[in-house]
Amino acid sequence: MRKRAEIRISGMTCATCASTIESALREKGVESASVNLGSETAHVEYDPSRLKLSELERAIRDAGYDVINERATVKVGGMVCATCESTVADAIREIDGVSDVTVNLSTEKAYVTYNPKVVSLDDIRRAVEDAGYQYLGVVGEESESLEAEIRARDLRERMRKIIVGFGASALLMALMYLAPMTHTMSIVMMCVATPAFVYVSSGIFRAAHRALRNRNLNMDVMYSMGTGVAFVSSLLSTFGVLSHDFIFYETAVMLASFLNLGRYLETRAKWRTSDAIKKLVALQPRTATLIVDGSEKEIPAEMVKPGDIILIRPGERVPADGEIIEGEGYVDESMISGEPVPVLKKPGSQVIGGTLNKNAALKMRAMRVGRETFLAQIIDLVDKAQGSRPEIQRLADRVVGVFIPIVLSIAILSFLAWYFFGGSYLPEDRVLMFSISSLISVLVVACPCALGLATPTAVTVGIGRGAELGILIKSGEALEASDKLTTVIFDKTGTLTVGRPEVTEIMGDERMLRLAAGIESRSEHPLGEAIVRRAISKGIDIPETKDFYAFPGMGVVGVVDGVEVAVGNRSFISGRGTGIPEDMLERARALEEMGQTVLFVSVGGAAAGAVAISDAIKESAKPAVQKLKSMGLDVVMITGDNIRSARSVAERIGIEEVHAEVLPQDKASEVRKLQEAGRTVAFVGDGINDAPALAQADLGIAIGSGTDVAIEAGEIVLIRDDLMDVVRGIQLSRKVMSRIKQNIFWAFAYNTALIPVAAGVLYPGFGITFRPELAGFAMALSSVTVVSLSLMLKRYIPDARK
Repeated sequence: MRKRAEIRISGMTCATCASTIESALREKGVESASVNLGSETAHVEYDPSRLKLSELERAIRDAGYDVINERATVKVGGMVCATCESTVADAIREIDGVSDVTVNLSTEKAYVTYNPKVVSLDDIRRAVEDAGYQYLGVVGEESESLEAEIRARDLRERMRKIIVGFGASALLMALMYLAPMTHTMSIVMMCVATPAFVYVSSGIFRAAHRALRNRNLNMDVMYSMGTGVAFVSSLLSTFGVLSHDFIFYETAVMLASFLNLGRYLETRAKWRTSDAIKKLVALQPRTATLIVDGSEKEIPAEMVKPGDIILIRPGERVPADGEIIEGEGYVDESMISGEPVPVLKKPGSQVIGGTLNKNAALKMRAMRVGRETFLAQIIDLVDKAQGSRPEIQRLADRVVGVFIPIVLSIAILSFLAWYFFGGSYLPEDRVLMFSISSLISVLVVACPCALGLATPTAVTVGIGRGAELGILIKSGEALEASDKLTTVIFDKTGTLTVGRPEVTEIMGDERMLRLAAGIESRSEHPLGEAIVRRAISKGIDIPETKDFYAFPGMGVVGVVDGVEVAVGNRSFISGRGTGIPEDMLERARALEEMGQTVLFVSVGGAAAGAVAISDAIKESAKPAVQKLKSMGLDVVMITGDNIRSARSVAERIGIEEVHAEVLPQDKASEVRKLQEAGRTVAFVGDGINDAPALAQADLGIAIGSGTDVAIEAGEIVLIRDDLMDVVRGIQLSRKVMSRIKQNIFWAFAYNTALIPVAAGVLYPGFGITFRPELAGFAMALSSVTVVSLSLMLKRYIPDARK
């Protein structure tokens, strides 16, 4: 049986790092491995009977990277000796996904480092209890801060290196320009530069060594070659092998400092790309108040079970999906609906985990808990989507795969060309120095990192932004499909329409509606229920009905307020001897031509009015269709209704192309026919009955409402039942794809323009050179530029939402 896991990784700097980790995992025998440089995660599928997650984490560490897990401190009761200590440790360590366990007998605590995507605290509890000991709960919530602690420590260390590096570089430059270069001065510069260079660049050379040991070429190899050449040539000059013209101490230290600066800024920026996930995770409450035999007990939210009775105080978040059983108050559901107005909850109302109780104590019965909650499903969906790879990224990855060998070749060729032919343009004593300078500049200016980050950072931020807007984009492939769309197909019933009969027009006064609702309250027909709902919405009290009798397919009769009332179709009312006014008949015929059903009402044998009923069109349908057309998309409606009713609905919405009388099982075939005609098709359905059509379409868009949304249906899932979100989803997807293309353009343009300049091609005609220090600065700037462009998506608001 295959198992899927996600591993958080630190230490990656470019796309080559991602491919290195993938290779290391595949060598271990995983069935699939995909590494996302932007979110710094690896998604793996493996056979747990052959491999343990800890072995995969070890393979990543052996490749020269670090794994970020979460940590919990668990209180364990019943331990009495060192054997107990090792027994508890071994029991927890046997859980696949636990990477490290330390048990302290004297404090009765187990310190567990684990992968939260694979292991839950409940798994740890069962392991402790199965070993014969007591699980006494979590002592401290260290897990959430562990990643922040590691990142902050890394940033602090880089900042120290930046300060030391640029401080030493400034001193070296002052020495070089303020005093004549002598042998003594070169020794002084060596004494200043060497400790600074070792401290600032040691991490670069260690990473390069690990890469070469694993037979990989990455950015660290190139950069260590560039800075190494600069430093070694300086040493050779100091000891008299080369002339003083080859003193590059300040260049070597400055290059290493620029790399640390670039990675410092890049790490800070990349950390912000996953803000959306962090916000969603922050919505999950840590504790819940359990009601047991009338008493309250605070427990970790992960320990809530289906059927538990939970108390939610004002200001607390709902710990699970469930139903209110006691109390009445308002709950802020803006995280789901996007609507800022709190919703009234009373016994029988559904509540969603993560929503905020505003003003009153409520008791609920938990129904879906842990990973089954709506919020947990959204977090998991967004997390997986951010790790997906659209085709455009796979193309960039292939380019990165050959990028470094090409750059190394260019660097060597530029050195050889200037060394052997530079005499035509340079004084004899400057040829070797210019050759070395060109070599260094090419090695440090090239930046595969920008290419590697172009797609994953935009995908991560864009999909996170979609989650904030209530638009769940399930993969990078969905982004690409949205960008190529030509046609959007809407299912009619339940998508363009409400999905249940509603009163659309009333011909008569309020008394007529009251009497009709009174008699229909005894009926179970959907048309009768529509009349009752309309009366209730108008605040009308529903009267009692006596002597009720139904005539199937025709109408109903009864006594309301002491008078006989009949509701039914034209033939039923006319057959009872009731004359229907001509103007009412004309209006009824017009409504029926539009596909609506008209029920006539007689009171005391006289015609009192009529009620038109149809499956009401959603308010958002017409503006959504108009907006899609303005975007250059063809809009099609598909339905099982007859052609007359279908065209009536389509005309009111503004759709010209209609496919009517299509059976549910044939909708996918209709989608296929449009695809065979050369169209790129999106299908919009409710995600329940439309699964085959959603799967057949190039882009399936499942539209739902709150927890009713079908997470498995469609490549894009819309949380709200608002058709304008279809437009917003397509606009957001196109914006993300546009930003990806923009990122890739700048990454290619940067490398295409600056590598030749660094190689010196502009020097013969224009006298333009590219000093290694400037090359280092440009390299640092390129990745930061790409990540910053992606971060701008965090503020993107689709036109349809403005």
